[in-house]
Amino acid sequence: MKKNIVFCIAFLLAAVTCFLVPPDKAYLGYFDFKTLSCLFITLAVVCALRNIKFFTILARKLVTMAGNLRSLFIMLIIITFIGSMIIANDMALITFLPLGYFALSVTKKEKYMAYLFVLQNISANLGGMLTPFGNPQNLYLYSYFNIPTGEFCKIMLPSFLLAVSLLIVACIPIKPIKFVLEEDFNEKLNIPKTLLYSILFLLSILIVFRVIPFMVGLILIPVILFYIDRDSLKMVDYSLLGTFFCFFIFSGNLARLDAVNQLISSLLEKDTLIVSILSCQFISNVPSAILLSRFTTDYPALLLGVNIGGTGTLIASLASLITFSEFRLLHPEQTKKYLCIFTVANVVFLVILTASAKLLGT
Repeated sequence: MKKNIVFCIAFLLAAVTCFLVPPDKAYLGYFDFKTLSCLFITLAVVCALRNIKFFTILARKLVTMAGNLRSLFIMLIIITFIGSMIIANDMALITFLPLGYFALSVTKKEKYMAYLFVLQNISANLGGMLTPFGNPQNLYLYSYFNIPTGEFCKIMLPSFLLAVSLLIVACIPIKPIKFVLEEDFNEKLNIPKTLLYSILFLLSILIVFRVIPFMVGLILIPVILFYIDRDSLKMVDYSLLGTFFCFFIFSGNLARLDAVNQLISSLLEKDTLIVSILSCQFISNVPSAILLSRFTTDYPALLLGVNIGGTGTLIASLASLITFSEFRLLHPEQTKKYLCIFTVANVVFLVILTASAKLLGT
């Protein structure tokens, strides 16, 4: 329950609303099965690539190229940023946070660990905003509103570029202390599996972009992974899928309650961007996207809001909880230091990105 607290809350909320709106045939209309299918196959392929250490091997090769501490920070943040665009924010953190720990431990710069973890966390939350499959909430909204790919990227590009700039600026205070980081990681890429999984990943992307029917991937990819790497199917974050499932029920039921419908709709009519950002601070960005999508057609503002809203409080994004848990395990004595740095950095990013979005007229 501690590891899947958001799912547990989602389950309880769904169960409570089932008493208010008894289950009937209309429930079947709550679920976006395409989103659930795309999320499942993408997570499965990413887990398969992670099992052969594809991302870790490439990232460690790149990190050894850093000649000083500031370059190391920038390298790790860019790797996490790009990683979240490809393999989603939570998986990017699970993969690349240990790499940051390894790099600072080897170079005897552990005192910068909290700051690095916070920046990696922010880069993971914001890096995935540009692509439909970069964040789970993006995948859902992209499918739910049937947003054209070009329009999706156009909506997110200004905030994406600003986020990149802010992250680079955040690395400037780090002194360019020189060091040599030697590669002692002897594992090699499994070329045949890398090629196969890359093809499957490409297939999953084409499915997300509606080039190939999702049922093709839902049948083909799990069958192939079942015979090649069954562990990847076991490693899929089923609690995330369960969270989606429960919030589909919760939001669908709320939309059928006239009083709730009118209240949320009226709030969103006043300012969809601000309401969605504030919602993320209390119930996280994925649940916010599912819930609020039922009450508004202003998907550009909602899309920006649930991405920008991933910064802020510790529960604004599931990825932030992952980073905090990881850091607390490694340095329990620095928990207060981490939370202070996390709060200040996230508030700064949240305020600047929100102000920018408002000035651009979203």
